[in-house]
Amino acid sequence: MKIKSIFAVIISTWFLSACAQEKKPNIIFIMADDLGWQDVGFMGSQWFETPNLDALAKESMVFTDAYMYPTCSPSRTALLTGKQSFRTGVYNVPVLEKGDVEHNIFSRWTVDLEHTMYAQPLKEVGYTSIHLGKWHVVGPNPKEETNYPFKKPLKQPANGSLDWLQEHQSAEIQQYYPIGKGFDENVGGTWWGDPARGYKKGYKAESGGYKAPFKNPFIKDKKKDEWLTDRLTDDAIDFIKRNKNEPFFVNLHYYAPHRPTVPRSNEQYQNFLNKTPDVVTGQGEKRLEEIAGYATMIAAIDENVKRIFDYLDEQGLRENTIVIFTSDNGFNGLQSNTNSLRGAKGTIYEGGIRVPAFVNWKGKVKAGISETPICGMDYFPTFLDLANIKDYKGVLDGTSILPVLKNNSFKERPLFWHLASTYKNPPCSIIRKGNWKLIQFLNDGKLELYNLKDDLKETENLADINKKISSVLLKELTEWRKKNDVPLPPASILKY
Repeated sequence: MKIKSIFAVIISTWFLSACAQEKKPNIIFIMADDLGWQDVGFMGSQWFETPNLDALAKESMVFTDAYMYPTCSPSRTALLTGKQSFRTGVYNVPVLEKGDVEHNIFSRWTVDLEHTMYAQPLKEVGYTSIHLGKWHVVGPNPKEETNYPFKKPLKQPANGSLDWLQEHQSAEIQQYYPIGKGFDENVGGTWWGDPARGYKKGYKAESGGYKAPFKNPFIKDKKKDEWLTDRLTDDAIDFIKRNKNEPFFVNLHYYAPHRPTVPRSNEQYQNFLNKTPDVVTGQGEKRLEEIAGYATMIAAIDENVKRIFDYLDEQGLRENTIVIFTSDNGFNGLQSNTNSLRGAKGTIYEGGIRVPAFVNWKGKVKAGISETPICGMDYFPTFLDLANIKDYKGVLDGTSILPVLKNNSFKERPLFWHLASTYKNPPCSIIRKGNWKLIQFLNDGKLELYNLKDDLKETENLADINKKISSVLLKELTEWRKKNDVPLPPASILKY
C-alpha cells in the first residue's frame, strides 16, 4: 500500500507539472490610435509624460523598428487577419481617398467573412476573449460593398446619425463585428473611426465622445462613466477578473489619442501649456493648445495601462500573461510632431508607418532593445505560437516574433506594403530590407530609395545614385507583386 501511495504521488506530481507546462499564457494586446513613434518617453520624447509606459518599457523588449500601415483601416485589417491588406481590398480609410477610378483602386471598408481573424483559432483552443474600443473593419453599409471595385470612394453617415444601428444589431451584420469574428464580448467596437461620431457636432462637440455620455451604442452607459479611456480599462479589468482562471485574450484598442483632441483635465492641460518645448523633437513648439490637449490624452493612456499591470500584479497573473503595447499608425500631423522622422499619419514615410512597441512578459521575455523590423501582420502568427496552435491552415503574411522574444535566431526577411489608392501619397508599393527602403509609385513607376541607418528622416533619395541597390530591391518588390497577384490601378504603366 505504501508503494502504491508513493507511486500515486509521483504520477499526480508529474500530471500537475505537465498541466502547468501546457497552461496557455494569457494575452493582452493594447493598441493606441494615432500614437506616434516618438510620442512616448521610451522612444525619446522629453515633452510627453509617460512615466508608467517608460517604466514598463525598461522591463520589456522594446522594438525600435515596429511598423504598421499609414492609416488605421489597412493596419487593423492586416493586424486582425495576419494578411497583407491588399488581400482584403483595404488600402486606406475610404472617406479619405482621393482621385479617380483609373489611377486608384478604392478601398473596401468591410473585411469579408472569408477572412479569419485571430480570435477565432484562439477560441478553438480554449481562449475566452473580449474586444474593447475601436474596430473599424466593418463599414456603415456592408451590403453596398458588393459591386467591387468601386467607381468612387465609399461614404459614411452624418455625425450623430443612428440610421444604421438597427441593421448593425442584426445577426447578418454582426457577423462582421467582434462577436461574429471569434470574440466573446464587444465593448465599443463598430464602424466608427473616432468616438465623436455619436455627436451631431462631431469634432466640435465638447465631449468629442471622450467625456461621458459617450453616445456609442455598443457601450452601455454607467453612472460612474467620466472618460472613455478609463471606462474601456474598467471593462478590460472586469473581464480579466471574471476569466482569470482560464486562458484569456484582451484586445484593447483605445480610441485615444485620435482626434478630436479633448483635454483630459484642466490641471494636466495647464501643465503642458507651461512646459518648455523639446528642442530635439520640436514637440511643444507649434500648435501648443492642440498638442497640450493631445498630451493629456496620452497621459490618460499611460495611467490606464499601469492600472492593468497593477491588477495583474495584485492577482498574481503577471508570470502567465504576455502584454503587447503599440499603435496603429503614426501621429496625426495636426496633433503632434517629431523632427526625427519625415511625414505623419497617412504618409508612406517613417513618420506615418513607424510606431512605438514593446512586449512585456515577466520572467519570460528579457528586457532589452530589438532593432529587428516587425510589422502588424506578425502578431497573428505570434499569438498562434503562444497558444501552441500548429495546424492553422489560413494564409498568413506575417511571421511569429516569438523567436525574437526568446532571443533565438530570427531570419532576416523583407517587409512589404502595398497601397493602391491615394490619400497623402499616390498609390505605391514599398519594400524595406535591411537598412534600405525602396518606394515605387504605381502609376508612373518612379522610385525613391532611402538608407534608414544613415538617413532616418528620408531626406535624400538615392534611387539614381545607388542604382545597384535600387535594381535589386525593385526586382524583389516586382517579384513579390507578381507572385501574390497584387492588383494595380488601371492606369498603372507597370506590368506587375
